[in-house]
Amino acid sequence: MANVLNPLLTTTPHPLPALTWPRPLRHLPHTLVLLAAVALSATGADLPARLLAITHAATLLLALRRPPLAYWLSLACFTALALGHPPTPANELWAWLVQAGTLFLLALRLPLLPAATATALSAALGASLKLLGAGVGSWATVATGTALYATALLAGAIRRGRREDRNRLAEQIAATAEERAQRTVLEERARIARELHDVVAHHMSLISIQADAAPYRVPDPPPELVTELASIRANALEGLAELRRLLGLLRADPPGGTRADTTPQPSLDQLDALLSQVRATGLPVSARVRGARRTLPPGVELSAYRIVQEALSNTLRHAPGAPTTVELGYGRTTLTLRVTNAPATGPAPPSPGAGHGLTGMRERAAMLDGDFTAGPTPEGGYEVAATLPTRTTPAPPTDKDTPA
Repeated sequence: MANVLNPLLTTTPHPLPALTWPRPLRHLPHTLVLLAAVALSATGADLPARLLAITHAATLLLALRRPPLAYWLSLACFTALALGHPPTPANELWAWLVQAGTLFLLALRLPLLPAATATALSAALGASLKLLGAGVGSWATVATGTALYATALLAGAIRRGRREDRNRLAEQIAATAEERAQRTVLEERARIARELHDVVAHHMSLISIQADAAPYRVPDPPPELVTELASIRANALEGLAELRRLLGLLRADPPGGTRADTTPQPSLDQLDALLSQVRATGLPVSARVRGARRTLPPGVELSAYRIVQEALSNTLRHAPGAPTTVELGYGRTTLTLRVTNAPATGPAPPSPGAGHGLTGMRERAAMLDGDFTAGPTPEGGYEVAATLPTRTTPAPPTDKDTPA
């Protein structure tokens, strides 16, 4: 019982929320309640009755912020009017209307059981006052007022339920979107890891081979040097085995999918071939290179190629026929990429893509501690830009890296 009455006895503000409509109409319910209160306050045969009527109607305004308090005040005004200053037969229903209005505003904010309890108390009070001979109108008026109470409860409960369902749906949509974004990041990181697996494995293999061949390049190498090189080769082979074991799962076929691609990973040396393929689809694309073109670390080459490839794919999907420019800038310690397209020359067809392109490009830049931006241009086109460091600085040793 306490759980039912506690919501009716609270003094905590519970303001009526605004609508999600356009700004001029967001407070339309509040305005309608104000107009109803003004209309219902214009009654009473004498001055005390008018003052009580104004006080009673003002509870509607109070119910916009504190519905439980407004309900009890409305109940007290209803009793005072019935016992001392009953309305005239011409407008005897107005007090019931005010009470029904407070019940409706109460049901909009409180759970169904406390609101139903308040409705039952109001109906019981009206019937009791009629039995005591108070001025609440005829039995037909009592029946009509009770029906108004029930209608107010039903309308308020339905409206509150719909609002709660809408809020739950919005929360679920937001949670789903967040989960999808996280899953997209994980999928892109797994794809990047699969691609970089070849690069890292290649270098580990080279270390092993060079360490194994080094003693034969020097006549009569010291035994200590041979032992150290053998240790380097053993560590390289062990690291390579661990790498293959840890990343082997990323090479596994996805459920219901096709076999993972095992072709060599591309680099910027294949950029001209990529641009030729894109031009063959009808997209006018040009390339500009600033600085002296040179070979970069494999990870940088792979990420740069993939970023350009994905940016061009997005242009093909979302801006078909738009003139596109690919710019590469070779700096002393950085590589800058910029893919800019003009506005589309025709409508874009429905895209079958999964919408992971920007996430993948951003993850590739972040993996290299680079910067990535993407967004519309003032001319109505779109631009993707990335800055990738070309020199990697070894991270300082941590407690985990320090030999015991």
